[in-house]
Amino acid sequence: MTYPIRIPGASVTLREFTRDDVDDVLAIIGDDKVTASLSFDSRNRDQAVAMLEGAIERAQQEPRTEFYLGVTKRDDDSVIGFARIGLSGVQAGKLGYAIAAKEWGRGYATDAARTLVTYAFKERGLHRVTAAIGPDNVASIAVVQQLGFTREGTLRDHVFTNGAWRDSVLFSVLAHEWSW
Repeated sequence: MTYPIRIPGASVTLREFTRDDVDDVLAIIGDDKVTASLSFDSRNRDQAVAMLEGAIERAQQEPRTEFYLGVTKRDDDSVIGFARIGLSGVQAGKLGYAIAAKEWGRGYATDAARTLVTYAFKERGLHRVTAAIGPDNVASIAVVQQLGFTREGTLRDHVFTNGAWRDSVLFSVLAHEWSW
């Protein structure tokens, strides 16, 4: 698949961001409830615009080094979250995702992560995908465990967010362990 990417999941669709997504994105990355679990602090509108423009620009690079996609419900094109795999190392990627707080508990993060990891293995030929998750983020840990990721260990003082250093729990899954 080449730019622009659109990947249907069971309940969500992953698609490229557009500049029109800024209000939806700001509702996610500007919400302290959401960013408390992420590797960055809440962002304002200007920062949301810059983030979107960066994602749009990087999506057009060859070779592509990340797949940073908006998460929408299957029947609505509004962005309710994002899912990202940043390529790192040899045939390896780092997974990240977030869903708007008002949509939590509906399985969207699980479907978005499953859809993107399947794409990474099947279409991009990755061998390994990791996810580094804050130890207090019980919901996100449950997502990767449900998807068959293995806990590898703790990355000490891995990210500086919300004014303090935070550990991350590292999970991974290998292509031969993934069932698509």
